[in-house]
Amino acid sequence: MKKKIISIVFITAGIFIFNMISGFKPSDEKKPWPVPDNYKNTKNPVASNAESIADGKTLYSTHCKSCHGAKGLGDGSKAATLKTEPGNFSSADFQAQPDGGIFYKTSEGRDDMPSFKKKIADKDDIWSIVNYVRTLKK
Repeated sequence: MKKKIISIVFITAGIFIFNMISGFKPSDEKKPWPVPDNYKNTKNPVASNAESIADGKTLYSTHCKSCHGAKGLGDGSKAATLKTEPGNFSSADFQAQPDGGIFYKTSEGRDDMPSFKKKIADKDDIWSIVNYVRTLKK
């Protein structure tokens, strides 16, 4: 009986140490981020052209890059300090979202993701960020 308890303790400790070393956090599990229907169905009013993408890249570098990384992989300099994973903008799941959903999430924020509706007051600027992150495909 004593050997069984010791084995369980060692196994539990091993799992804990592995999770600490690998960087696993219980919050790594993705929780759904529902987007209201009116945003899901909203079309991007800003044309995705060179000017809009350049504007979006500049804004992204200022406001998003520190968490989401230069290429949108979720590996920015602040990413390791967050309780939730910033996500990978190049992933098929991210790219499958409607523009309105990305706009909503950027504007409203949640958990570690701040709201940008006051920091970036011009909605067209947020739409330009949406256009830019669309270029971060794999």
